[in-house]
Amino acid sequence: MAQPSVGAGVPLRELALVLLVGCAVTYLVTGIIRSIMMRYGQVNAPRERDVHKIPTPRLGGVAMFTGGIIAIVLASQLPALNRGFPPVTPDMAAVVMAAFVIVVVGVIDDLYDISWMLKLGGQLGGAVVMSIMGLSWYLIYVPIGDGTTLILDQIQSTVLTALLTVTIINAMNFVDGLDGLAAGLGAIAAGTILIYSLTILHDQGGTVSAYPPAIISTVLLGVCVGFLPHNFSPARIFMGDSGSMLIGLMLSAACVSASGRINMSLYGTADMFALLSPVIVVVAALSIPLLDLLMAVVRRVGAGKSPFAPDKMHLHHRLLRLGHSQKHVVLVLYSWVAVVAFGAVGASVLPTTLTLVLFVGALALVGVVTIVPFRRHNGELSKPDSAV
Repeated sequence: MAQPSVGAGVPLRELALVLLVGCAVTYLVTGIIRSIMMRYGQVNAPRERDVHKIPTPRLGGVAMFTGGIIAIVLASQLPALNRGFPPVTPDMAAVVMAAFVIVVVGVIDDLYDISWMLKLGGQLGGAVVMSIMGLSWYLIYVPIGDGTTLILDQIQSTVLTALLTVTIINAMNFVDGLDGLAAGLGAIAAGTILIYSLTILHDQGGTVSAYPPAIISTVLLGVCVGFLPHNFSPARIFMGDSGSMLIGLMLSAACVSASGRINMSLYGTADMFALLSPVIVVVAALSIPLLDLLMAVVRRVGAGKSPFAPDKMHLHHRLLRLGHSQKHVVLVLYSWVAVVAFGAVGASVLPTTLTLVLFVGALALVGVVTIVPFRRHNGELSKPDSAV
């Protein structure tokens, strides 16, 4: 039987193999899909709200799904990882079926541009499938008095899981507006959850409950990194809604799997932050997309439009207008999300003082990088010979 690589219950070599396979398969399949789409003329002309100017194929999400499935199948065959699969835990089977539903809906939208209501229905369908198959958030801790843990029934847990999942899916979907942005943010979020899961595996000697989030985040990290070479500016293929919604689903699944079934009343107040770290990490990693989503909904509803009506007022559009290039915008957003996400996970695995110092320093550095083009742009406009 395979032995853990480092520490009790931490199969680093096996997870690294799963990551590399997911990355390699996604990279290769993406190239194949791009060739097929180009050969048959299945490319998308730039729309008014898009920042790219060259017709580019979509359906990169199919390659990501393919790489993810092959990586998951490999993980299920490894003795050090198969305890994260049925019959020990239903999580991975639930993720696969929900991902299939989400990708099918995404492919249909990428090819035929279905209405937002149909797409939302598909997202809800995928979330409900995941919950019914056993990956559901069914414990809520209420910190009143001595603390009470609420146990949700199937309907309540499904509603909560669906709300969380649909929110994260749409946050990723909304932010997918620049080359490499969604894939990079997905990789950063997956990486932070993976760090947390590995810490739990080490500290608790390989507890079964920490295997699914570790596997899910490893697979997601692999497929995002494998897709990025094709998608970073200038992109040769887009992931489409099939890819961005897949990233959102897997992030939600990792979050629910890591935190949604823990009876927090069994732990002390000092443990609460660590136990809720997957939720905090996902919220932190998606803080920029979630902020963008909230601003978009408020902006569009306030204008009497559908919350899903497209526009060119997303955060990345605003950064472009400040003077950043497409690549610079993506790197700036990467930096902000990385600082917030790794700050959140660092608070649960590193000394508080060290985490605070590193977080404040990184925050200041990213802030300077963000405003430099703005100041340079203003300076250029103030010059007499800059008028056009």
